[in-house]
Amino acid sequence: MTHTHCTSTNSHWVCDAIRKIDADFQRSADTHLIKLDLPYFTDIDLYLKDESTHPTGSLKHRLARSLFLYGLCNGWIKEGTTIIESSSGSTAISEAYFARLLGLRFIAVVPRTTSKKKIEQIQFYGGEAHFVERSDEIYAESRRLAKELNGHYMDQFTYAERATDWRSNNSIANSIFSQMKYERYAVPSWIVMSPGTGGTSATIGRFIRYRCHHTQLMAVDPENSVFHEYYKTGDCSLTLDRGGKIEGIGRPRVEPSFIPGVIDRMETIADVDSVATVHWLEGILGRKAGASTGTNLFGALKLAEEMKARGEKGSIVTLLCDSGDRYLDTYFNDAWVEANIGDIKPTLEYLQKFGG
Repeated sequence: MTHTHCTSTNSHWVCDAIRKIDADFQRSADTHLIKLDLPYFTDIDLYLKDESTHPTGSLKHRLARSLFLYGLCNGWIKEGTTIIESSSGSTAISEAYFARLLGLRFIAVVPRTTSKKKIEQIQFYGGEAHFVERSDEIYAESRRLAKELNGHYMDQFTYAERATDWRSNNSIANSIFSQMKYERYAVPSWIVMSPGTGGTSATIGRFIRYRCHHTQLMAVDPENSVFHEYYKTGDCSLTLDRGGKIEGIGRPRVEPSFIPGVIDRMETIADVDSVATVHWLEGILGRKAGASTGTNLFGALKLAEEMKARGEKGSIVTLLCDSGDRYLDTYFNDAWVEANIGDIKPTLEYLQKFGG
């Protein structure tokens, strides 16, 4: 869109919009840090940072808030601006929430394969879903819509890493280290997370270095994503002709917000292991989590096994990204899992040794 200088009226609206977002933040408590009771690991403690408790139910609530503040302060979002975003669902849900808070029209450009539950939640917050057939079509279509409607394309995949203040006291990284303060291994040996935009891994990795912690960051990638290969080769031209099956993480192209230099180690987790792990986790927590949580936790469990084999002690923190209630028709539907993911029983049998 063409951006013009703010008038005094626009400045007043922007200030009021920022106040509303800040007020919403003050009404929200921090998310919980859950310690998993796994007797197999006597000297290694595993934790889940439960991002599903945000008002919009996922880690992306933090990102959406940051993106709106970034857009407002850059002069990109004004009274009456239509907001457009390319998203597989969770970011769009959270952005629809903030758009409604500010009285703005919101359009999510999503792949047609996005879960029905996520589409319903986007619409619940007053957003609109604009479908494309292939996941790699979301970018161009978002730019086209923004130009056609004279709106603002949020472009989470470009701006996620720079919209969040990784030095501040309200980032997810600072929250993790503050909540770990009284644990027996207060500074985590590892933090494990799966990049979608790359914004959260950038925030955590930068914070670790800024605070001079000895924590290492491991990123875990699902199948059919280019992030891991890019991490190994540095080839930013990598693309795939289809996206992955673990919603919200991994990408078929290298996204600008993915910063490999902040990551100490990267692994690819098989889809069958991701899905099996959230089924196993339900037996421990008594509730469902999305499959990206399974990707994170499977990676954390493999790290814990390695630490145990070396006789090391310490803690590992990973993320519970969103609730499994959004995926009842996919990851928690046996027929869908069998047809789209495969046989999860061998992984479930492997996980039983850890407890649950």
